[in-house]
Amino acid sequence: MKSYDYLEDMAIADIAFLARGKDLPETFAAASDALTNVMVEDLDTIRPLEIRAISLQNDDLEMLLFDFLQELIYYKDTDGLALRVPAIEVKRFGAEHHLDAVARGERIDPERHHTRADVKAVTLHHFSLQKTDRGWQARVILDI
Repeated sequence: MKSYDYLEDMAIADIAFLARGKDLPETFAAASDALTNVMVEDLDTIRPLEIRAISLQNDDLEMLLFDFLQELIYYKDTDGLALRVPAIEVKRFGAEHHLDAVARGERIDPERHHTRADVKAVTLHHFSLQKTDRGWQARVILDI
């Protein structure tokens, strides 16, 4: 089930989205799907042929989400991979937040994947991660 919406009035030359989830792992997963969906039109065409383990830490929870999304862009840029992230753990140890995730996907194939835009980076402009009455919400603007 899609748990993100694109925000058309938020950024003129970039793409903005709002991702939601009942908890942090669900919100991070929704944000990763929104990011990948900007690049590949149909997420269901991405087969889980390659695996990347992602392990990150940051004392700032917002920056942990930022780093996580940047990591997915890194794999797209270096390995040509479109990744989905069905399994994410976010835990706090002392002052630091830790993220462990398993990303699965495949190399972007123009024959099989209808591509939309090439995401260059996540911006800090209006970037936020907030607890809400229903769980968590992330606002992200992508540089394309």
